Amino acid sequence: MSHVGVPRGTVRKRRSLALLTAGVLTIPALAGCSSDSEETSRGVPQDIAPAARDRVADGSTVNWAVDAMPTTLNAFQADADSATTKITGALLPTLFPMDAAGQPKLNPDYLESAKIIEREPKQVVLYKLNQQAVWSDGREIGAPDFVAQWRALSGKDSAFWTARNAGYERIEKIERGADDLQVRVTFAKPYADWRSLFSPLYPKEITGKPDTFNDGARTALKNTAGPFQLKSVSKAKGTVTLTRNPRWWGDKAKLDTLVFRAVAPKDRTKALADGTVHITDVDATTADRIALALRDGSNGQPLTHGPGADLTPAAALRSWALANGSDEEQAEIAQAAREKNRKAVAAYGAEQKALRGYAVRKSLEPAYTQLALNGESGPLADDRVRRAVARALDRQELAETVLKPLGLPAKPLGSHLALAGQPGYKDGSGALGDQNTKEAQALLADAGWTQGGAAERPKDTKAGSEAEKKADKDEADKKKDAEGKADTEDAEDKEGTEKTEAEEKKTDKDEAEDKKKADKDADKTDKDADKDEEKADRAAVGSDDSAASRAEGLYIVGQDDKPGAAPVQAPDASTATHVLAPSRAAAAQSLALLRQASAVSVVSEDGTTAEAASKATTQDKATAQDKQPGGAAGAYAPLGTAAPAPASVKGPLGKDGKTLTLRFVLPSGPGSQSLRGVGERIAAMLEKIGIGTEITKVPDESYFKDHIASGDYDLALYSWPATAYPATDGRPIYAKPEPATDGSLLVEQNYTRVGTDHIDQLFDQAVAELDEKAARELMKQADARIWAAAGSIPLFQRPQLVAVDKKLANVGAFGFAAPRYQDIGFTDRQAAGSPADRKK
Repeated sequence: MSHVGVPRGTVRKRRSLALLTAGVLTIPALAGCSSDSEETSRGVPQDIAPAARDRVADGSTVNWAVDAMPTTLNAFQADADSATTKITGALLPTLFPMDAAGQPKLNPDYLESAKIIEREPKQVVLYKLNQQAVWSDGREIGAPDFVAQWRALSGKDSAFWTARNAGYERIEKIERGADDLQVRVTFAKPYADWRSLFSPLYPKEITGKPDTFNDGARTALKNTAGPFQLKSVSKAKGTVTLTRNPRWWGDKAKLDTLVFRAVAPKDRTKALADGTVHITDVDATTADRIALALRDGSNGQPLTHGPGADLTPAAALRSWALANGSDEEQAEIAQAAREKNRKAVAAYGAEQKALRGYAVRKSLEPAYTQLALNGESGPLADDRVRRAVARALDRQELAETVLKPLGLPAKPLGSHLALAGQPGYKDGSGALGDQNTKEAQALLADAGWTQGGAAERPKDTKAGSEAEKKADKDEADKKKDAEGKADTEDAEDKEGTEKTEAEEKKTDKDEAEDKKKADKDADKTDKDADKDEEKADRAAVGSDDSAASRAEGLYIVGQDDKPGAAPVQAPDASTATHVLAPSRAAAAQSLALLRQASAVSVVSEDGTTAEAASKATTQDKATAQDKQPGGAAGAYAPLGTAAPAPASVKGPLGKDGKTLTLRFVLPSGPGSQSLRGVGERIAAMLEKIGIGTEITKVPDESYFKDHIASGDYDLALYSWPATAYPATDGRPIYAKPEPATDGSLLVEQNYTRVGTDHIDQLFDQAVAELDEKAARELMKQADARIWAAAGSIPLFQRPQLVAVDKKLANVGAFGFAAPRYQDIGFTDRQAAGSPADRKK
């Protein structure tokens, strides 16, 4: 799945929101979020089968699976994806790649040094380039390449279709130093994330003109400067082929050829077994099969899994009897079924034998999954309801559901802006508070959502909408006209009218008593019906089968067409949202956004199976905030608000005749089982506090564009990548949406539509703060405010499972770090020299 892009031929320039003047607002420290020393956290180490270069053989070809053919080779265009990132990483300069700890690290292949040499009156950075660094045509990498890329990405020339201009718009000028190998960059405004610039660096032949930037770099890169160079792009074969760069001045690439091959996730097990790929991301099901293959290969026992493994002796005997019986028609059917099963067993066994040649490398991906709460309209526009949703979640249980069966650390993520193991990581969730059912119920009660609210009529309030006021006025006018007409008729026949009025009074009294009795009976009937439906609802939670019995792709947790249920409405065109082009870090993970590991069960290499727990039980953290009455400041209802008496609410809450039901949109594709499982657990948690969830499953290809980006959801699950530059890459994700003149909303990448001026100001201050420690403290404060706003609830860091040929070294689950493509190769010299031997 890809991010929403801007049509070709239009201006691809990120529109900037108005920035607050630094220092205008004073940000008080939130309770539980003081900026002490950062937490000591360790990330999960990478798993790449490391080997010294002298142990890696020269030669051979490796096939690396990607989700799809890249739509562009220009990493700065809106439709760049994870395949673009992988390919350009082997072809172009990255000046500061991320290391295993998630920090930017100077790349000596391209830079001798790069540092700030002046801070006043303006920031100046001096780059000294590696004197051996040249493009594949022999021209040295130098200042003209920096200048051309700056002009293309600065946003000043709309002819360039760029996805972002963050950082480049702050540059005032770029000058040549003592020679072209020295580049002096002067900033008009301080920029803390200057290391993020010029990566990847394109040659001036591409960035110098709009035509070559916009179209030329989409399918070809004639000039490169990496350990590999581009040989061919074949859409028919679904391959991008790289060959060793003869002009590369660094460590020589071990491989002769590196092929990136488009393979759909559902086809990857077969591709591994066929030997058409050597490296591929896999889900838990494929990882499970590889582990079983390794176990079965070591004990030599018959397969106890796969086609026909669940066939009982009685069923096998019956099948044999039918196949050899006197009924010719039944015998023919049984023989065909037995033959089909025999072929399936043989094919499965052959695949399992081939899978013994692979290992599953495991780590945590530099990306996290979040629950997004759309705060633009509906119940979630009330921050108390958003906080109630957040406080109802057992994030520990959700993390364990996905990560524990994989043998990975199952700890909830505590930050929106850094992952565990990165510098500056600190658990800021205390600004919102831990899971607490009573406080979640108190928040809903304070927001007016009660047990009897669904049966109530809308209340007349002085602060009602203009439409309500107009309706009241019209009703009053009608009543006044009717009374005037009655007065006229009274004057004509006073005696008759007095008699009529006496009769009407009696009739009104009788009707009122009848209506009161009818309402009482109806209320009893509704309650009885609610109880019956509620039992059915509880049985249906988490069941795809029950969903199928309802409307296609839709089922409701906690409520099925109950009185007062609000109908699902399509988005109004008059309130359309303008989605701006994504930042580089977000665009780079577009196709991988939905790739969630299907955490059902995984068998380790020793044959031990880890089953996903039906429900993990955890204890609330004893944080300093929760020791205080009511928990963290700002995360609960005002003092004195009584929480509902029962520990769990039976049936959805309501207000003004409407039930509290949220639209929960989830992808329906075969690779999203784990995501749906997490969504159904969340729905069950929300039902306990009286929030109904209307789950809609939509095709993967339309999930992001038609629902997340357009705002057609209340709750959704999707992921964001990690970044070494949170002040730059995080701002568009959490920036306060800005209304446009046509009534639409400019959201940048803030698809939850929840933001504040304080958060924007903290990002602005951090991006201009050249002291790294001070900038990190500002990011911690921003993260605390993002938690308190409760528009995005981080759940867990995503698992990373990579199947790799067992003879390959220096490749696998890289975690934070960027691959060193020149070090990848076979440790077995015979395997490296003979493709035929590799298939044995």
